[in-house]
Amino acid sequence: MRILITGSNGMLAKQIITDLERGYSEIGPLPSEMLHPQILKCDVEDLDITDNNACRAYFIEHMPDICINCAAYTNVDGCETNQLDAFKVNAMGARNLARACELVGAKLVHVSTDYVFSGEGTTPFCEYDPVAPKSVYGKTKLAGEKFVEQFCSKFFIVRTAWLYGYEGNNFVKTMVRLGKERGSLSVVDDQRGNPTNAADLSHHILSIAPTCEYGVYHCTGKGECSWYEFAKEIMACAGIDAIVSPCTTEEFPRPAKRPAYSSLENMMLQATVGDNMRHWKDALKAYFENQK
Repeated sequence: MRILITGSNGMLAKQIITDLERGYSEIGPLPSEMLHPQILKCDVEDLDITDNNACRAYFIEHMPDICINCAAYTNVDGCETNQLDAFKVNAMGARNLARACELVGAKLVHVSTDYVFSGEGTTPFCEYDPVAPKSVYGKTKLAGEKFVEQFCSKFFIVRTAWLYGYEGNNFVKTMVRLGKERGSLSVVDDQRGNPTNAADLSHHILSIAPTCEYGVYHCTGKGECSWYEFAKEIMACAGIDAIVSPCTTEEFPRPAKRPAYSSLENMMLQATVGDNMRHWKDALKAYFENQK
């Protein structure tokens, strides 16, 4: 089994690589098909996914069985001012990988986002619910999803949200740092979603990848909260005696519109390989217990 992982220097990719190399994830064993694979680690210096010819040549040379696309332009505010770059990576990059996968008969696991939804509502979005992104980031990620569906016959689109992990920068690490430095901070309390541990996401990506259960998946931590509630729990788990106060989105305006409500329902997981995502509080507690 040859598994190509794009965006290999990123947080999720590093977690996936760790799990593949050790043969198990933080929450359980991997499918037998995913044991002892040949791992092709690929970041922008190895392959520019926005170059269609380069993708085609790379796939013909290396002939991967599965491509897990973790590469993305994830600076949500930056996407608003760098729309072309965001479109090249999030949309055209996905298209090029989809076409290359189809060329060599490979499966494609494409990581997407809750930002493809409008952010309006009070109940979790299912995979079949209408999409209506409000930000350039969400719009370019949705364009990428459509390209994957159009050009690849063996695809898994995996939407996740509020992702944090052991590698790289993320909300959890930022809150820990600010809590220690400032002793008090304000966090928005009018945006709700699902905190997701990269270890849980990695486990489920590696669980669906060897199957033929193709389609769109939601893969987020169970339960929902606001960023304020998330930050409060982070301080408690980290043992930081910092004061966290709630505030509104209007008090901290950002270039890109954030979803007010983007909780997801993992319906496709439940219907196929099983939904073993942990409750977000349990996964967060494990994150601090397992930090290196």
